[in-house]
Formats: sequence, structure tokens, C-alpha cells
Amino acid sequence: MKVLAVNGSPRKKWNTAMLLEKALEGAGSQGAETELIHLYELSFTGCISCFACKMKGGKSYGRCAVKDDLTPVLESVEKVDALILGSPVYFGTVTGEMKSFMERLLFPYLAYASPPERIFTRQVKTACVYTMNASEEGAAESWTRPFAIKEFVAQETLPVIETYQFTLHMASNELLLRMIFGTGESLLSYQTYQFEDYSKVVSSRFDPEERARRRREVFPKDCEKAFEMGARLAQG
Repeated sequence: MKVLAVNGSPRKKWNTAMLLEKALEGAGSQGAETELIHLYELSFTGCISCFACKMKGGKSYGRCAVKDDLTPVLESVEKVDALILGSPVYFGTVTGEMKSFMERLLFPYLAYASPPERIFTRQVKTACVYTMNASEEGAAESWTRPFAIKEFVAQETLPVIETYQFTLHMASNELLLRMIFGTGESLLSYQTYQFEDYSKVVSSRFDPEERARRRREVFPKDCEKAFEMGARLAQG
């Protein structure tokens, strides 16, 4: 059993990475071989629309033809039994590095057929780990009643964006992973501790004491959930 985790955060020892490490620790407790890759250590781009992965009879059909630091990572995915993707949430989505990775990972495995067909022939257990500033209540509310952001827009200069569904992007990622690899689940860690010293940062939107409390009391529980998730993914 091989479990691969991919860290889409620029920080290698903070919230997202910590949860991924706990997930791999859980997988290791079941005897799995584990590996953690930090995307920000690699030099690569997103999909370049060469469509080599779609060419009939092409040598790269069903595989990304671009050669860069991401190539061995994509090759590793073809051999693993479980894949865990982790990213902080930037402006309601994963980081740019994670988005580029997912383009290169998923697009070659999806055939332009009607209905769409997956080219990947094995089933791989997959999971996503997200860390974010949003609260549980805020994310849940935006899922059932989209969050109005009119107050952030000057109506006389810009069009008003009426709604924003915070978790729609995460649900879409899980759906894509299920389509390609057969399974998928998500772990969301809310109101994470973002700065080592809040007094040095313009961040009046957040309550440093509340964030510190959650770091002490809630984040360890998220780490436990990550451990349990990793153990579950590593089971046969």
C-alpha cells in the first residue's frame, strides 16, 4: 500500500502540511508506505493546452506530455493506492500551485467523449484537506444561502456580485476526483491560526485570542481527524 500526499501550501511546516503529515502518520499506522511532496519546491506550469493527451494513437494519450518537475509526481500517482491533496484556501479556492497541479493531473485522464469517459483504469482512494480563515458557520451558510458581498463593492464603479458560494469549489474538486479515481472525501479545518504573531500584521478582522484558543483546542481535533482519514485510506 502506497499513500502519496501533495502539499499545495507555500509553507512546509504550518497548518496544511501538519494535517497532511498527520494523515500520512495514520496511513503509516496501517503499514502503508508514505510520501509527502511540496509543490512549492517544484518548477512547473499548469496545463498548456497542447492536447497531446487527447491525440488519437498518440504516445502521450491519457498522459500529460509536458516535461518538468511535475512529471515524476504525475508518474507516481499512477502507482499509488491513495492520494491526498492539501491546500489552504485563497480567495475561496486552492492555491495557484495546487490548481496547476490538478489541471495537469486530471485533464489527461478525462476523454472528450459524450458522455465523458475516464481514461484512468484503476481505482485510487482520494481525499482533499483544506485549511481556511472561514468559520464553520460561515462556510455552511454560504453553501445553503450564498453570502452577499455587496458591501465590498462600490456600486457606482463596479457591478455588484450578488452571491458567492464558498464551498462550491471544494465540492467540485471532490466530484472531479471521484469521476477520475473512483472515490473522494474532504476534510475542512476552519479558522486556522494564520500568523505566528498577529500583533505584527494588519489583521483587525480576526480575534487573535480566539484564533489562539482554536489552535489549542480545535486544531488538535482536526489533526486527529486527519490521522483517522489517513488510516482509513490505507486500509484494504
